[in-house]
Amino acid sequence: MKFTLGNHLLLYLLAVIPVVACAAQSHHTGHHSFSDAEQWAKKFDDPKRDVWQKPREVIQALKLKPDAVIADIGAGTGYFAMRFAHMVPNGRVFGIDTEPDMVKYLDERAKREKLNNLIAIAAEPGNPRLPEKADLIILVDVYHHIDKREVYFRQLQQSLKPEGRVAVIDFRMDSPEGPPPAARIAPDRVKKEMQSAGYALLQEHAFLPNQYFLIFQMPTR
Repeated sequence: MKFTLGNHLLLYLLAVIPVVACAAQSHHTGHHSFSDAEQWAKKFDDPKRDVWQKPREVIQALKLKPDAVIADIGAGTGYFAMRFAHMVPNGRVFGIDTEPDMVKYLDERAKREKLNNLIAIAAEPGNPRLPEKADLIILVDVYHHIDKREVYFRQLQQSLKPEGRVAVIDFRMDSPEGPPPAARIAPDRVKKEMQSAGYALLQEHAFLPNQYFLIFQMPTR
């Protein structure tokens, strides 16, 4: 299971630079170098992204508790991770990425902005290396980069608290932004794969103009 963690970034990049192939703040591929995090941040954290990514609305929809533990798989330079850290002052946010320079950048950014509850994690391919169980695991524009998804998400259950949730945000098949259509995964397929991995669909939000937004949870027993 190979992936390059850091996907919110990539797909934003794909929306801005048409010729970049699928890979960026992603979970899997090594097709592109993201070693210059400082340079990539100018694109990944461009305020223009807020228009269609709607980070405020996404976070509000997640209804996070102040002490929540959040794992942002594919955190990159911290587009969502920084926002989460502000929203859970009594909790912890793990910004996870496999690109060393992205991890270094996020760690320095958290220190610079005095966000002691944000911890940058250097992941391994197929292993996010979460140090504790999470209330929420979120993957933004990452899902379609993961290989052997059923295996991956079954293993990810070990990193969730009993009522923990997994949020998947990715580009719709008809979106004018994002990777080539052949690289995308339809939301119905995501639902089927997550069900096969042992999850139940908890919520589905439709307010993002270019992406679907699905929230899953382990069925209660």
